[in-house]
Amino acid sequence: MAIIKPFKGIRPPKQYVEEVESRPYDVLDSEEARAEAGDNEKSLYHIIKPEIDFAPGTSEYDPKVYERAAQNFKKFQEKGWLVQDEDEHYYIYAQTMNGKTQYGLVVGAYVDDYMNGVIKKHELTRRDKEEDRMKHVRVNNANIEPVFFAYPDNETLDSLLRKYAATEPEYDFIAPIDGFRHQFWVISDKEDMETITREFAAMPSLYIADGHHRSAAAALVGAEKQRQNPCHKGDEEYNYFMAVCFQASQLTILDYNRVVKDLNGLTSEQFLDALRKNFEVEDMGTDIYKPQRLHEFSLYLDGHWYRLTARTGTFDDSDPIGVLDVDISSRLILDQILDIKDLRSSNRIDFVGGLRGLGELRRRVDSGEMRAALALYPVSMQQIMDIADSGKIMPPKATWFEPKLRSGLVIHKLS
Repeated sequence: MAIIKPFKGIRPPKQYVEEVESRPYDVLDSEEARAEAGDNEKSLYHIIKPEIDFAPGTSEYDPKVYERAAQNFKKFQEKGWLVQDEDEHYYIYAQTMNGKTQYGLVVGAYVDDYMNGVIKKHELTRRDKEEDRMKHVRVNNANIEPVFFAYPDNETLDSLLRKYAATEPEYDFIAPIDGFRHQFWVISDKEDMETITREFAAMPSLYIADGHHRSAAAALVGAEKQRQNPCHKGDEEYNYFMAVCFQASQLTILDYNRVVKDLNGLTSEQFLDALRKNFEVEDMGTDIYKPQRLHEFSLYLDGHWYRLTARTGTFDDSDPIGVLDVDISSRLILDQILDIKDLRSSNRIDFVGGLRGLGELRRRVDSGEMRAALALYPVSMQQIMDIADSGKIMPPKATWFEPKLRSGLVIHKLS
């Protein structure tokens, strides 16, 4: 069973929300955050990217940067740019992209559920990135940004969400940069809150969709506080961390594509010949060609698009990892032919999220920056859940979720 609870959110008054809200900390660098914040002192970047308050080039890992985050969080509350709700609530956060809306429930997720595997992950995390976010949670004593969960489709919760969607939201704005619509409702009705808690309690698992490092950091700090409190009872606020939970079928996963700097010493024709061992290779011409189904790939090389179809026997349909296109391409193209063994560390490969479109792949190759590009068919949410249920880990750079959660709509304090 998945244990969740409502919480007293800290959030901007309606008139400030568009000045406070921001993109997540990990989708832009320090200078981009500095530019986006500009002269807006209410921007959440002053809390989640506080290095922008220092001279350009200041490390985001400098101790004084973490301390500035805490100072700014306190300042935002003193100025009234962030105000804590008097009562505990669940919240609804809706995002609309390209005419499609997904509705998420903002909840306090249970730390022990992460530790015991009720909250399931599908990616490895790096300790250095975990520690960075742990420092940020510790110094602020709060989850400033939410994590992104999926849950199995649930008709009762779907009906409840539709009921609120028909009412006026607390926040409703079009975000700069992404251009998507973001809406937010506060759930105050006790019966509705009890329904939400009860329906989640009947779920065997929740699934991390995006934000594995934030999830790990939030849970580890909560567990740390449990150990440090000699009077720990189990109902303290630090036993929970903030998550936005979406029905699995509503989520949009885009393709996550690859561009490579060289062909490992091969000519174009030698590379295509090597591909023919495990793929049917068809020249599709000069117009952009997008993969149409699983086990089909698009290769852009020398101004032409090629359709690559994995041959029978090159993947295992019974293996939740081996059946993935990201695994097939990593094994049979990047590793065997191009000798790119470690996607996380190799400087011969880069990754392009599907929101940029395949035109971005063509641009980077035509510019001479890259030698070739490979487009993949998107992973499905069901595949992610199957892998998480199996206890296995997906290959790196496999999923790209859009739209990204905006930060600053609500914050969860740990005490």
